[in-house]
Amino acid sequence: MSEFPAPIFILASPRSFTSLISTMLGQHPQAYGVPELNLFVTETMDQQLQRMKGLKQFMMHGLLRTVGQLYGGEQTVNTMDMANRWVGRYRESTNAEVYYELCRKVAPLRIVDKSPVYASKPEILRRLYKAFPEAHFLYLVRHPRTQGQSVMKIKGGAIVTALSGAIDRSTNPPTVDPQIAWHKMQWDILEFLSEVPRERQMHLHGEDILNDPDIYFEKICRWLGFAWDDEILEAILRPEDSPYASPGPFGAHLGNDPNFLKSPEYRYRGIEPSSLIGALPWRKDGKGFTADVVELAQAIGYS
Repeated sequence: MSEFPAPIFILASPRSFTSLISTMLGQHPQAYGVPELNLFVTETMDQQLQRMKGLKQFMMHGLLRTVGQLYGGEQTVNTMDMANRWVGRYRESTNAEVYYELCRKVAPLRIVDKSPVYASKPEILRRLYKAFPEAHFLYLVRHPRTQGQSVMKIKGGAIVTALSGAIDRSTNPPTVDPQIAWHKMQWDILEFLSEVPRERQMHLHGEDILNDPDIYFEKICRWLGFAWDDEILEAILRPEDSPYASPGPFGAHLGNDPNFLKSPEYRYRGIEPSSLIGALPWRKDGKGFTADVVELAQAIGYS
């Protein structure tokens, strides 16, 4: 859209360092990092409100926090009430129209959005691209072993079963196996990106970015046409300065990974390489990665 700059979408499986990397990039003075907006899960806001109620109401937290901050200047119980009324006024609108309004509000900054649910279904990616054909897409990937271990720490892998049904039914009882979701999401993302111009996409390992943030954030910023200097790097290395890098108020306390919200600082820890060989710690039958996962992981650059 010519009236405002198109967003930067980070596409990745859950637990692929997206919370930290997205927030770090969002600290660039030409960017505006948001919580998980989840705005392309449905076509309209009315459908969204119907889908994201009850146990799924937490999926609205990111949008409510963003509206509260942008239109109320803070995130409090009162501004969350205002945000709910704001969303209600758009009930008959498409979610693309809602997103356009947010883009206008932050212009000339560019929104950085990393909602993991976008990569859960090809139709969500198509809906997103239809709304923003000029968007840039940063594809982040994490090694399937450490990504799977991280996923399984959260309620026994409930997040991947909810997003993509990662169940191996060949065992008795069935086994929750995050490699199934990892493979599906990478495949769907790559299929989607095959239709996106090369200059509007970048593929990076999350481990590389966090091991060498000065090198890789400069690379990302040059690709986006953003400015770069030592002061910008210092801002990027302080994700905790984001207004969204902490739990929100009652009624909208999430909007991002709870562990990140508790401890949003960047800390260099030197992420060691993982292996595609050997038994998987979340499986009781001693099996390793399937041949399909190994082949795709190797194609992406893992060993």
